[in-house]
Amino acid sequence: MNSDLGTLGFPRTPVTTTARGPWLEHWLETCRDLSVLRATHPMMDAVIDEVDGRMIRVGGHWLADFASCNYLGFDLDREIIEAIPAYLDAWGTHPSWSRLLGSPVLYEDIEDRLTALLGSEDSLVLPTITHIHMSVIPLLAASGTIFLDSRAHKTVYDGCQVARARGAAVRRFRFEDPAHLDELLGAEADPTRLVCMDGVNSMTGNAPDLPAFAEVARRHGALLYVDDAHGFGVIGERTSDESSPYGMRGNSVIRHAGETYDGIVLVGGFSKAYSSLLAFIACPTEVKQLLKVAAAPYLYSGPSPVASLATVLSGFDVNERRGDALRADLYALTARVLDALRRLDVETPNRSGLPIIEIPLRDHTQIDAVGRFLFERGIYVTLAAYPLVPRDEVGFRVQLTAANTVEEVDRLILALEDLVDRGELRSARVAAGALESAA
Repeated sequence: MNSDLGTLGFPRTPVTTTARGPWLEHWLETCRDLSVLRATHPMMDAVIDEVDGRMIRVGGHWLADFASCNYLGFDLDREIIEAIPAYLDAWGTHPSWSRLLGSPVLYEDIEDRLTALLGSEDSLVLPTITHIHMSVIPLLAASGTIFLDSRAHKTVYDGCQVARARGAAVRRFRFEDPAHLDELLGAEADPTRLVCMDGVNSMTGNAPDLPAFAEVARRHGALLYVDDAHGFGVIGERTSDESSPYGMRGNSVIRHAGETYDGIVLVGGFSKAYSSLLAFIACPTEVKQLLKVAAAPYLYSGPSPVASLATVLSGFDVNERRGDALRADLYALTARVLDALRRLDVETPNRSGLPIIEIPLRDHTQIDAVGRFLFERGIYVTLAAYPLVPRDEVGFRVQLTAANTVEEVDRLILALEDLVDRGELRSARVAAGALESAA
């Protein structure tokens, strides 16, 4: 097999056949498609040399960026950028303490404002969502049973594997299927039950039927743990005068679904909509105090840079004054793309209208060619290759932000039209007919 660990991000040192065990052969074969793309494709592991708004330069190519997760455009917002120097003057570039040893008041200010925005009992901020999953899921699960959404994000899955290593059992329930979760919980004798799932899904762009899952979890005495990395900042509470179907204030999937925090723990991040290196868990104060002495990131991790804390605090101000207008702009750009896909009869799992639009290919083996075509047309997207997604879902993900322009979106639509003409994308009508036949 002509492969080596260098194609997977390790030093390009040949691995002899005698050094390879069956586990390594299996791993290399499983990741072959992705490793080849990473090694050769201009949109994988790319070095971005320059940015100009949502236009990026990779080498000699300028491309419209539809791979960013900075949904509100806060990364480019002049008000936020210009707020940072004052914080640096006051606090330096980086706090030198773990939070247990010394917690700058900036953290306390963020938690107070975040708790008020979310409407939760309390909240705790830590550096990343991955840190939270790896430390908090094992604590909440203890030696009980975790019920894990089969399509939950890889970082949630990894947190559950840490919990399993510490004595918890893990059961998988079918994606978007609260009835299956109900069945599994009804058959479970273990009294300690934790249900882990995504809020807005990072590939489909859809939010779960949260009230249905919350009802099942509460009825069976389970704690519901929701990772809403892609929903926080984008969707929020519904009102009669909302500026878009995304709702108001961007205070996450719990409020958007009209739910309470009774029996629900919410995890989210500022690294997407707020463009800052920081994450949070919204939880009861009693749980927050436990995490302060039991969660490794609070005890040991280096904190977020002062610039990130500053952008969160300034971001709260911008969100209060201009956030709903930005979300309305984001909705309009997203609707423009989705309307074009409907006109072109292109399949996408997105039924929410949220700014994550997955477009699967008709033939998964064409991922390299389609990606290169888009690159040459000046379009930058997230390639979804196997094994990141199943082979029948291989394609690319388009992410809109409020900083994209109508002109950039129209450039994307022209490229999609050409892909349809080339026969590279799936027909929505054919897919719907296949589903009806299967039913």
